[in-house]
Amino acid sequence: MTQRVGFFQKLSSTQIVYVVALVTLLLGALLVNSVGRSFFSAGNISSILTGTSVLGFIAIGQTLVILAGSLDLSVPYVTSLASLIAAGVMANNPNNVLSAVLLTLGAAAVIGLANGLIVARLHVHGFIATLGVGLIISGFLATNFKGSFGQTPLAFRLVGATGLGPVPISTIIMLACAGLAGLLLHRTRVGHHLYAVGGDIAVARTSGIRVDVPVITAHVICSVLAAMAGLLLASRLGVGSPTVGSQGGYDLLSIAAVVLGGTLLSGGKGTITGTLGGVLIFAMLDNIMSVMQVNPFLKDVVRGVVIVAAVAVYAGRRIVSRPERFASKGPAGTPAGQPVSVEGP
Repeated sequence: MTQRVGFFQKLSSTQIVYVVALVTLLLGALLVNSVGRSFFSAGNISSILTGTSVLGFIAIGQTLVILAGSLDLSVPYVTSLASLIAAGVMANNPNNVLSAVLLTLGAAAVIGLANGLIVARLHVHGFIATLGVGLIISGFLATNFKGSFGQTPLAFRLVGATGLGPVPISTIIMLACAGLAGLLLHRTRVGHHLYAVGGDIAVARTSGIRVDVPVITAHVICSVLAAMAGLLLASRLGVGSPTVGSQGGYDLLSIAAVVLGGTLLSGGKGTITGTLGGVLIFAMLDNIMSVMQVNPFLKDVVRGVVIVAAVAVYAGRRIVSRPERFASKGPAGTPAGQPVSVEGP
């Protein structure tokens, strides 16, 4: 039986994400222009790119963790803690910026190490392990902080307020981190092992791979990138906040962006490029709905529809890509049982 190969079956998951992003861009231009605003104005482009920065940092780290077959639900609390540590140590003194950044990233790395060790050594699923660690951090924050804390100096606040033309500096830093994560995945042994562990941990183990190393590495990097998001938020707000991460809903939103970008939630397949496309789609949707003054509850409805539609499309593609179990003979030159489409990473 010959199956028809549709347009979307010919595209890789990453290509589909950017086709959807292009459609969203064109639709956004029409809708925003209909209310007398310009979607492509420098201010609006800067607003969209700014929206991608915070979620982008967290989604990049979440991609690494999901590729390893785990999850990280502690990221919003790490982001809040990072903003508090940074603003508290800086205390409006520019001489403390470097030490505050290093201390913030170091604390996040310790949290990520704890997450990774619990998942890899104690064999606790990432969902439960990081939820527990996140609740511990949340309890600490709620007990010790009742409002904003500390203050960042003007030199640090400029990081979140300036840019090169319409491109914010924070977006450039986020893209640099994405590039480094891509190099880690495709140019290092740890990155290759991370894909192998996420694809099938039993096969990876019998192949001689130390499965705990990529899992722990992914969790450490994820926490450090969540702290980068916290530093960026502290730079924008000028103070630290114990709820800035949880109010943003960055745990579920980052997972949604990763899945929207084509990464399998079960791990082993996905790209950083696809995740950036998912983050861009969410940022454009938020911008369009804000300009259109859409009800906040309807925003969540739109996000939910987009996520469900994306997962349905990817699930359908995997079903079509499966070989025919009882195919006796294929078309001339096509071996029986060969998948009818090829889905890129």
